[in-house]
Amino acid sequence: MTEEVVEWIGDDGAVLGVVARRRMRADVLRHRAVYVVVTRTDGRLVVHRRADHKDVWPGRWDVCFGGVVAVGETWDAAAARELAEEAGIEGADLVRIGSFDHRDLDVAVQGVVFRVVTDDRVVPVDAEVAEVAEVAAGDLAEWLAATDVCPDSVAGVVPLLVAST
Repeated sequence: MTEEVVEWIGDDGAVLGVVARRRMRADVLRHRAVYVVVTRTDGRLVVHRRADHKDVWPGRWDVCFGGVVAVGETWDAAAARELAEEAGIEGADLVRIGSFDHRDLDVAVQGVVFRVVTDDRVVPVDAEVAEVAEVAAGDLAEWLAATDVCPDSVAGVVPLLVAST
C-alpha cells in the first residue's frame, strides 16, 4: 500500500509541495480540507462521532463530514467524494457557503464549507464515522457546549452555518 500524499500550501493557498499525510500531521503543515454540513428539511443538523482510529481528534464529534483534499482535486470534487465516503450520500446539491482558515496545535487548514439539505438516510460507507445523530437547530448551542466537538468545525464551520440559515 502506498502512503497517502497531500498538498502542503502557503498562507496564500499556493502549493508549496506534496508531502506524506503523516508528515503533514506531524509538522502541522497547512493543507486544504472540505467540510460538508448536512441538514434536514426541518432544520435538524446531522452530526457524527469520528472513529477512534482517526489521525486527528479521534472519537470527537463533528458538525460536518469532510476531510483533506487530494492532490490536484477540486474543492467540489473533494466535497462530493467525502460526503459519499462518510455519509453514503451521492448526487446531492452541494452549495458552497463559505471558507475559513484555522490554525491550532493540531492542524493548519484552509477550509471550504458546503451545505446539503436532504432527508436521505446517512449510511457511513468507510470506517471513519463511528456514530451518527441529529441535533435540532434550536439546540445547537447547548449541544456544542456539552459536547467535545472538533475545534476547526466550531471555529470555522458553525459561524458559516448559522449565517447561512
